[in-house]
Amino acid sequence: MKIVVAGIGYVGLSIAILLAQHNEVVAVDISGERVRLLNERRAPIADREAEEYLAGAELNLRAVSSADEDYKDADFIVIATPTNYDAEANAFDTSSVENIIETALPLQRRACFVIKSTVPVGYTAAVRRKYGLEKILFSPEFLREGRALYDNLYPARIVVGADMKSEESAGLARTFAHLLEQGSRRESVPKLIINATEAEAIKLFANTYLALRVSYFNELDTYAESHGLDSRAIIEGVCLDPRIGDGYNNPSFGYGGYCLPKDTKQLLANYGDIPENLIHAIVESNRTRKNFVAGRIMEKAGYPHKRDITVGVYRLTMKKGSDNFRQSAIQGVMKRLEGYGAKIIVYEPAAREDLFRYDFVRDLDEFKRRSDIIVANRDAPELADVRGKLYTRDIFCRD
Repeated sequence: MKIVVAGIGYVGLSIAILLAQHNEVVAVDISGERVRLLNERRAPIADREAEEYLAGAELNLRAVSSADEDYKDADFIVIATPTNYDAEANAFDTSSVENIIETALPLQRRACFVIKSTVPVGYTAAVRRKYGLEKILFSPEFLREGRALYDNLYPARIVVGADMKSEESAGLARTFAHLLEQGSRRESVPKLIINATEAEAIKLFANTYLALRVSYFNELDTYAESHGLDSRAIIEGVCLDPRIGDGYNNPSFGYGGYCLPKDTKQLLANYGDIPENLIHAIVESNRTRKNFVAGRIMEKAGYPHKRDITVGVYRLTMKKGSDNFRQSAIQGVMKRLEGYGAKIIVYEPAAREDLFRYDFVRDLDEFKRRSDIIVANRDAPELADVRGKLYTRDIFCRD
């Protein structure tokens, strides 16, 4: 089959590689640099697994800046463009999804559109009505940043949402689910072929539960730190219960990244007038955690007796081995530290300085010397010599 994948980010890159093992895949992106790198079989984003896979695998994959000709004879058009949360609209900005549909639709009526971008509950059905589209599916992704390719090759489950009242739509969903399973390396992957609206809800509720886990253990850590207790001992004891387990239990400065902040807010917005307490609390808990962390940092630095404080922020990325700065929890903490009057300096080798307004220090020794206190959402061996002025809640030294 011929498949066009729109968007070469974490989701688009991994799905393009997966499908290109057995199909002709054309990846399209507005970034000429990403197109060039992918055609050179180099990962256009910081993803070591994808980089290694691209270098060694035989893939029927090419990248283009414009897919007008390829749209014409595509069997599936997979949309993996970003849908950022618009705080003013209180909803995802889905314009990038609609732009792809409006570009490709006049060129042909043969292909089936598959939305991989995260969208509000009910969006696919609304798009189906708006454009008179019978051939449109929603297939949520459940990918960890930095492990996106692995999670596609070894999926926990495959979910494809369709108009289940339509035999054609349900059949296309089964076909697309087969394509995903065909590229995976796991035998007998659990598959759900369901209505698109329920598939959209699965995505938002799954990520909100993960945000709940992060928030829960962060609040446990807040309690332990406030009372001088051993947070690690408490967490290990709690998580020995097999009903609770070890996942998402390492304290941090808050949940962040591409998905959790926007997905929790979108789910809360979807509730509207429906009674709820927990979803709102998950969103608020993340703000509370950042407030607490900022206060503890300033206290450790000597505030309020000391006012002229330089806070060194070690890395802006969400996870080790990533170049993602979007919605990283540390940035929320930094804004709060500025509210205290602290001067912020940053050590972040992967950052383009023109994208931020902070004072970047490229030399690590200079960074350590200039910092009154060093803040790290995730610890690193190279900070071993500054433990006395390091603040981190990375208890297990892992993501």
